Amino acid sequence: MSKQRIALVVEYNGAAYKGWQAQKYDVATVQESLEIALSKIANHPISVICAGRTDAGVHASGQVVHFETSVDRPERAWTLGVNTHLPDDISVVAAKTVGDSFHARFSAVSRRYRYVIYQSELRPAIMAKSVTWTYKPLDIAKMQAACQCFIGTHDFTSFRAVGCQANSPVRTILNFSVDQFGQYIVLDVRANAFLHHMIRNFAGVLMTIGAGERPVEWAKTVLDACDRTQGGVTAPPFGLYFVDAEYPAELDAPRVPLGPHFLPYKQELPYELPC
Repeated sequence: MSKQRIALVVEYNGAAYKGWQAQKYDVATVQESLEIALSKIANHPISVICAGRTDAGVHASGQVVHFETSVDRPERAWTLGVNTHLPDDISVVAAKTVGDSFHARFSAVSRRYRYVIYQSELRPAIMAKSVTWTYKPLDIAKMQAACQCFIGTHDFTSFRAVGCQANSPVRTILNFSVDQFGQYIVLDVRANAFLHHMIRNFAGVLMTIGAGERPVEWAKTVLDACDRTQGGVTAPPFGLYFVDAEYPAELDAPRVPLGPHFLPYKQELPYELPC
């Protein structure tokens, strides 16, 4: 049988993993766990390519991957079957056979993350590694106003990690919103691509502004500085979720409702894809 290409949507809690990407050292990664499980179902070694790598402690509700195989399996085998070989904190939630033109990374026209902040005087226990806790009261209106300066195409040097390996600091933010659901505050960011630690650095700046420690205008000052040392503290990884990768409609990529699923978001219609 000729090779076929399979696309998956994967959900995982990243708290126990040293990030998505398989590493040379003997550490737990999401990619390695997924490839081992897929290889058992395929009965041959499987390598996957993802839409966007996530760091240690970062989660996903809509990570997209693809792989090639020469075996014929029903799509249920790539979901239910694979899940029987995965740890409880990783799950394949959708699978679809796609054409050879589909590429999980290079075909994606945008990526979307949500950063979840839990605001409470006392720290949570049940979701300790699933949200970012702050005891400081945050002014949502100030955070909503501050994030607007990030929308558009900018040099985001102030928001990239020192060790970021991207060739250019220029990225295009397509949408940026801040919403509140009870004690949860959610930063929802969609862009053509992201820099290393970019959203966690956004979160650090916006939480500082929300706490009243800096004015709203400070967000634009940091952006214009093009200097990471001016950008404040990098927020923890635990509140960060990769929730979606968008593809041209003709590629017919698998889709799932936007997460994380403990939030009371209504499932909105997809944004129009960027040209």
